[in-house]
Amino acid sequence: MTAAENAAIEFDEDQIRVDLAAAFRLAAKMNFHESVGNHFSATVSPDGKRFLCNPKWRHFSLMKASELLLLDASDLSTMDRPDAPDASAWCIHGAIHARIPTARAVLHCHPPYATAMCGLIDPTIPPIDQATARFWNRTVYDMEIGGPPDDPVEGARVAEAMVGNTVMMMGNHGVTVVGETVAHAFEELYYLERACRNVVLALSSGRPLRVMDDALTASVLRMWARFTDQSLAHFAEQKTLLDLEDSSYRD
Repeated sequence: MTAAENAAIEFDEDQIRVDLAAAFRLAAKMNFHESVGNHFSATVSPDGKRFLCNPKWRHFSLMKASELLLLDASDLSTMDRPDAPDASAWCIHGAIHARIPTARAVLHCHPPYATAMCGLIDPTIPPIDQATARFWNRTVYDMEIGGPPDDPVEGARVAEAMVGNTVMMMGNHGVTVVGETVAHAFEELYYLERACRNVVLALSSGRPLRVMDDALTASVLRMWARFTDQSLAHFAEQKTLLDLEDSSYRD
C-alpha cells in the first residue's frame, strides 16, 4: 500500500466524523459532559490544522456525524462564519491542533469526579489501584489558569502546556485529553474519570490511602503501555452498544 493510500485511510473524514459523533454520545451516557458547553475535536489533515468540532450549543446526546463543523486553525475569519463554533472551542482546540499535529483527537469536558479533583489545592492522582496508576508521571497538572477559556491568550497557553502530554488536569476548570485517534483519546478520558472517582471515593472514607510504591506503580504503567489495542476494542464495543440503542449518531 502506498503512502498516499495510507494517508487516505488514516484521515478518512467520514470515519472520523462517525467516531467523533460516537464519542459525544458516549460522553453524554457516561455523564462526562456539562450542559452544552464542552467540546471534542479531531483533525482530518496531517498538519492538524483542519479539524472537526461540535457546533455551538449542540447537546452531546444529540450529536450526528454530519453536523460536525469542519474548521481550519489557519482561518482567522472562522468566528465570523454564520455557523461559528463556540469561542472557547475555537480558542483551545484550534490552538492545540495548530501547535501539536500529533494530537489528532482533543477531548475537553467537565466530568464530575475529575472536575472535583481539579478544584483541590493538590489535584494529583495518587496511584492506589490500576486505574490511577495509569496516570502516574504522565499527567500534566495545569494550575496556571490565566483567564476564561474563550481568550486566545489562554488557548495558546493551554496548548503550550499540553506539548508532550496526553492528559491534562486543569485547575479550577476540567480536563483535556488527546490521542492519536478518537478511540485512544476516549479511553484516556474514560479511565481518567474512573481514576478520579476511585480517589474521591477512597478519600471520602476518611481513612488513609494505601498508595503503591514507585516500583509497583511503574510495573502497572508498563502493563498499560502494552494495552494500546484495548482502546480500539473498547471503543468498537461501545459503538456496537450505541448501534443497538440508537445509531443516529452515524447520520
